Order: sequence, then C-alpha cells, then structure tokens
Amino acid sequence: MGQSTDAILAYGYDLGEGLQNIREAGEYGELPPLSWLDENGDEDLADAVERRLLAEVIGFTETWSSGNEGYFGREREAKARLGVEIQTYCSESCPMYVLAAHVIRVSRGDAEMLHPRSLADQPDLEGWDEKLRVALEALGITPTQERAQWLLCSYWGC
Repeated sequence: MGQSTDAILAYGYDLGEGLQNIREAGEYGELPPLSWLDENGDEDLADAVERRLLAEVIGFTETWSSGNEGYFGREREAKARLGVEIQTYCSESCPMYVLAAHVIRVSRGDAEMLHPRSLADQPDLEGWDEKLRVALEALGITPTQERAQWLLCSYWGC
C-alpha cells in the first residue's frame, strides 16, 4: 500500500478542520448542535455531511444491506444529482474539509492540463453556486468565506 500525495483544486467553500470555518462555530472552533451530526463524534464528519445532503436535498435515505440489489448504482445516481460533495484535504490523521461543486484531483506522478479562463467561466454555466447554496441551507451552516471560490489544497494519506 502506498502513500498518496494529491493536489486538489475545488470550487466551493473551505469548511476547515471539523467545520471550524463556519460562522456558527464557537470562539474555539466548537460546533453548535446540528441535528444531523452525531454529538459523540463517533461518525465520520464527511459521511455525516454526505448522508444529510443526500437525504435533505435529493430524498435518498436508502441504506446498504445484504441482498439490497442495485443499491450502489442508486447511490451513485443520487450523488450525481446532488451536484456537490464533501472533499477531505490536509491528511488522514488531521482531516479538513471543502464543500465543493467541482473537484479536480491529481495524484502524485500525474499532471492535468488546466485552462484558467475556462475555470473562471464554469461555475455560472454549471449552476454550481446555486447547488452550493442549497447544500449549505440543508446543512444549516454559513461559511466564513464570503462566496464560493476555487481552492487549491493538498491531501497526504493512505
């Protein structure tokens, strides 16, 4: 098993470590009570965000169980309709999060051609800002970042 060192370019909001970059966070980054988030911290934050968005925005509440034929296809289709995702960055041991409408991820040893002018035009063409607005409303959070932007970040982990 290797170590990944990925570059991530995402259009969205930097939510920081444990959602500390939201206006509802306390003075020391502590979260307010969010009905969809496990207060004991037993659930992965990215999984909780994804589950909430799929349920609230798309109405997808199905869970996997043995014999549930076609579940993964239905889940994949629901995620595509959602149009946003929670992207982990920083490291496996200290995850930070971006709520993104578009992600370009490049692994170590790979290169991807980017055209800055086309990046600047894409958000309005794709309706990304509206998808992000709906997602933030469903989560009940307000980023400290004024508006969605292109964010360049990295990930180091397994």
